[in-house]
Amino acid sequence: MDQRQFAKTLRKNMTDPEQLLWRHLRAHRMCDQKFRRQQPIGPYIVDFVHFGARLVVEADGGQHNGSANDAVRDAWLRGQGFTVLRYWNDEILQNIEAVLEAILKELAKSVPSPPAPLPQGERGEHQIASIRDFHEP
Repeated sequence: MDQRQFAKTLRKNMTDPEQLLWRHLRAHRMCDQKFRRQQPIGPYIVDFVHFGARLVVEADGGQHNGSANDAVRDAWLRGQGFTVLRYWNDEILQNIEAVLEAILKELAKSVPSPPAPLPQGERGEHQIASIRDFHEP
């Protein structure tokens, strides 16, 4: 099975902790930020990713405890500019608020806030000036 097909299968068969986390991350529900689930990145498929913030979030079961493969994978992802956050399934199920708060804190480090709109008077003056500049020879 190719990587894209495998990712699609993973999306259809998410674990309970992944489903719970996805309910909070999907559809821009977390501060209007876009996450993707079961997304191929290079040779890996990550549980959740926010490409703008270069943030990967993993939901780990017991098979990940002390995993050398995870260490190699995380190092590769960090080399690509991603931050990797890992949470145990029990942590997600029992304390989702703390997990979401930690993800929000990490997002705040990476995603710039949108610029504040100009006051009404200044907005109009800048638009007029830019139109004049455009039309004058």
